[in-house]
Amino acid sequence: MANEKVIIIAVKQQKQTNVHFESSLAELQSLSNTAGGDVVQIFTQNREKMHPATYLGSGKIEEIITSVQENDVDLVIANDELSPIQLRNLSIALGVRMIDRSQLILDIFAQRARTKEGKLQVELAQLEYLLPRLRGQGTELSRLGGGIGTRGPGETKLETDQRHIRRRIHDIKQRLQTVVKQREQYRKRRKANDAVQIAIVGYTNAGKSTLFNRLTNSDSLEEDQLFATLDPLTRQIQLPSGMKVLITDTVGFLQDLPTSLIAAFKSTLEEVTEADFLIHMVDGSHPDLNQQQDTVLRLLKELQADTIPMLTVYNKKDLFEQDVIPMNHPYMFMTAHREADIQQLLRKVENLLKAEWQFYSLSLLPDQGKLLQQLEQDTIIESKLFLEEKQVYKIKGYMRKDIPLNRLLGE
Repeated sequence: MANEKVIIIAVKQQKQTNVHFESSLAELQSLSNTAGGDVVQIFTQNREKMHPATYLGSGKIEEIITSVQENDVDLVIANDELSPIQLRNLSIALGVRMIDRSQLILDIFAQRARTKEGKLQVELAQLEYLLPRLRGQGTELSRLGGGIGTRGPGETKLETDQRHIRRRIHDIKQRLQTVVKQREQYRKRRKANDAVQIAIVGYTNAGKSTLFNRLTNSDSLEEDQLFATLDPLTRQIQLPSGMKVLITDTVGFLQDLPTSLIAAFKSTLEEVTEADFLIHMVDGSHPDLNQQQDTVLRLLKELQADTIPMLTVYNKKDLFEQDVIPMNHPYMFMTAHREADIQQLLRKVENLLKAEWQFYSLSLLPDQGKLLQQLEQDTIIESKLFLEEKQVYKIKGYMRKDIPLNRLLGE
């Protein structure tokens, strides 16, 4: 199937910096390509603020109409979230399907969702987004029945019955409630087992899934595309000391994520808030890496996960075209495809955990093998010596502050 021809339209408001505006435009272009569109032209306009009824001024709209007709364009995408009135007026004026940045992101999420929970979350976000915008979109959706921005619930003739959509929203929320409870139970069980949890976070396409796959020998979706991962995956890995930890690959962050999407993916994002340690992956080769880091840190703050110990990893070292000045500490540079870098990362994580944890030293008798095994799995052992004259093992290591030693020792 041929890609849809797309025009991007954008308003640069006075309060926006040039760098931020350019990066959001480049990102929208990348999102359009990910969704299966070919961007044929980009129209921008400098304005103090967006036109309340038509987003852009009338002169610019005339230019776009000409381009739509000359290039046989299928779809126009706005760089900002549009109000129902702006969406309706632009769609009528341009005579072509019209969506905004939020709808495009939701559409990609609809393509990407694999699990039942992921699909429900995306559908909920799409329905809540579309409900106030139905009056202007009904005929468009039923007439065209496909293409970018209409996947997911768009194909069910959304305009037929607003009551039906409200019922569906209620139904999805109830079903997600059950899933959230199951996820909470699962998390509680992991906590009860004292498993150390590490979450990989970062901007979309920073290399999180690549790192996750290298660490766990998995084959989760790994593409040079935005939002390759939607559903969080958790696996067990071993640190150099022999300690076992759980590692989770999470959904990529993005600037200006639709609020309905953040709300819908709350239970998924809560995987981050439950972590003991975060690995923040940054695409060090990206021209706008500072903006991307800021976005991730801002979202972590919103999730109240900004106090969790974190290592910032500037990935794609092999593609750096200039020196990268680290914004965050502690940090390291790496290429996720290199085995030596992976080993260095694991050592670094272990050292940072030790800095957070408490030191312990104890003696074990030779028949306390089970306990020794538990210490090897649940703590970072620094040294293990067998003292012949005393016939004891002298163990030194580090353990989490919230696990009293006597609980580990079963006392």
